[in-house]
Amino acid sequence: MTTPVFNASVENGTLRFADGEKQRMAQYVRSLKGDVSVTVKKRTKPRSSHQNRYYWGVVVALLSEYTGYEHEEMHDALKLLFLRKPAHAPGLPDTLRSTSDLSTKEFEDYLERVRRWADIELSIIIPLPNEIDHD
Repeated sequence: MTTPVFNASVENGTLRFADGEKQRMAQYVRSLKGDVSVTVKKRTKPRSSHQNRYYWGVVVALLSEYTGYEHEEMHDALKLLFLRKPAHAPGLPDTLRSTSDLSTKEFEDYLERVRRWADIELSIIIPLPNEIDHD
């Protein structure tokens, strides 16, 4: 079961729910019983469609062309290189973060690491988003 997310903002130290969110949360809480955990964290913006188009249309495309990998294979290889999370216990496998779960800031950090790696390891200069038309 996935845990729902309820959108709100904080104004003058008071939690203000977005339209309909308070009722949705109340309905969810009624479905629970026993001990629960409550987490409040600052919301981050997911990667933008502009970043996504740049990633697939420039970064992955250039690296795929150079390496001979298909686009999805190149994407998976980059995740293995830069988004691997070590296992929390012996015997468990490492996991990979999904690029779609990265915030705009995290995704830009990821892109920078990929560009630096491509430059150093493959001698490929990947143009920055403002240096190429990728839309």
